[in-house]
Amino acid sequence: MYFDTHAHLNFATFVKDRDSVVKKCLQEKIWLINVGTNFFTSQKAVEIAQKYDEGIYAAIGLHPINLDTGLIKMKIDKDEDEDDGDSPFEQEFDYERYKKLAQNKKVVAIGEIGLDYYWKPKTKKRLEDFKFKQRNLFLTELRLAKELDLPIIIHCRMAHEDLLRILRKQYSIYDSKFKGVIHCFTGDWEQAKQYMELGFLIGFNGIIFKLKLDDVIKKISLNKILIETDCPYLSPPSYNQKQNDPFGVKIIAQEIARIKKLSLEEVAVQTTKNAKKLFLSINN
Repeated sequence: MYFDTHAHLNFATFVKDRDSVVKKCLQEKIWLINVGTNFFTSQKAVEIAQKYDEGIYAAIGLHPINLDTGLIKMKIDKDEDEDDGDSPFEQEFDYERYKKLAQNKKVVAIGEIGLDYYWKPKTKKRLEDFKFKQRNLFLTELRLAKELDLPIIIHCRMAHEDLLRILRKQYSIYDSKFKGVIHCFTGDWEQAKQYMELGFLIGFNGIIFKLKLDDVIKKISLNKILIETDCPYLSPPSYNQKQNDPFGVKIIAQEIARIKKLSLEEVAVQTTKNAKKLFLSINN
């Protein structure tokens, strides 16, 4: 059994074959979490999860690039056959609206949330405002996760130091460790250690074929690792499908097994246990 802890079957690219992909995943014993990036895709993740008794779950949240910072208007996935009239960008985080959605029994996390400094303004004043808005959004979503006692799925791109600074401060304020995962980890060993000390697991996907993360993976205990695809993005180089999907999680498990010199079964079993314990509170 495998557990893809970060998928986006809720995105428009899967609109034509979504149901068949999900059914095949369940047949092949692949469980997954569809992760929201704004209210529309969060709602879609919940709708998909509600169709199945077990194995398909949802995370809801506003991704930092879906916050309208006035910087860039990117095309965000919406289903071709559906349009609720909402902009994919949100001016602010509607706390009560997301809170109501998060109380659905199939929602297992708040995410994906965090910081993304890849696209950023050039001038100092605009950069400060840009970062201020992202940080405020992140703090608000952390508060929601704490209120509902849900794990968090963190997205971080080119912002590890700022993210760690915020998390350490919030750790002190809440006087407790966080529950969650650093999705698509791209940092170094020292950063990984700091995240784990704060209570996080570390998520790996196809990015491990592009970045030099072998040493980090070797050092992280298997009981602190989650596997994911981030599909339809980050396809492993050996994956011969037209786009990434949850079945690619097996290739991630194989690569981690190779790096850590473990059997594929060991990686599959332990990472599934890790995911069930974190998101479903199952300890066996």
